[in-house]
Amino acid sequence: MEKTIFQKIIDREIPGKIEYEDDQCIAIHDIDPKAPTHLLLIPKKLIPRIGEATPDDAELLGHMMLVVGQLAKKLDWSDGFRTVINHGPHGGEAVPHLHIHLLAGRQMAWPPG
Repeated sequence: MEKTIFQKIIDREIPGKIEYEDDQCIAIHDIDPKAPTHLLLIPKKLIPRIGEATPDDAELLGHMMLVVGQLAKKLDWSDGFRTVINHGPHGGEAVPHLHIHLLAGRQMAWPPG
């Protein structure tokens, strides 16, 4: 399987505007933002989509949710933010590498879509 664009950013083969990084995940700014702040939180381990995660991925996925909270505090998203995980073509997935969209800086509508 060819590397995803996210794996190429993680491997520093192409540039990305990095907001956060640790040994398990990286947060980059989306190149096509849908809110004033739009980050993508990506695990360094390739998990194609959330529905393909395994019980072995539980610790990584939990860590990523804690990073969401850390980023919210760091970036002062006190007015609120939204997290989104797309799965498959009908779910809006564009890159087959699990990632969490973090959107903030504007009022979010409900229902989304």
